[in-house]
Amino acid sequence: MPYGTEDLNQYFLHLKWTILNDNEEIINIIETLFQSGINKDLSKLKGIHLNDPKFSSFSDLPPYDLKDYQTTIELEELRFISISDYSYKIKNPKISLFGDTAVVALELIQKGMLVDNKSYTGEHMIITGRATFVLVKQPTWKIAHIHLSKIEG
Repeated sequence: MPYGTEDLNQYFLHLKWTILNDNEEIINIIETLFQSGINKDLSKLKGIHLNDPKFSSFSDLPPYDLKDYQTTIELEELRFISISDYSYKIKNPKISLFGDTAVVALELIQKGMLVDNKSYTGEHMIITGRATFVLVKQPTWKIAHIHLSKIEG
């Protein structure tokens, strides 16, 4: 049975809303990661990352080796606890959907005061960089890989 124009219009409208909803959810997850640095609510970090041996990450701060899920969570918590007055700006995000996989590339500016609690000193930091996130939908979107890199300049 051939599809009518109305059926096709409804199908494409549904497809458009699904993609828009996925894009919004994906950006919300990435923003949840960086918002944790602002509001210091680290409890959400575990829920947005894929807790699986396939998870991996590279950071823009040492250590620079490839990390697993548990190490990534611990280092993100340490990072956000150690930075006061944290702020971030996401620029030019590009979301590419491939079924239940999404690749997000963006530019990222992070600012804050790196605090040394032992010596009660702080160092102002600005990290200008790029980020790539790979997310999978199982059944909600989860971060499966992160690659953060600084832009020297």
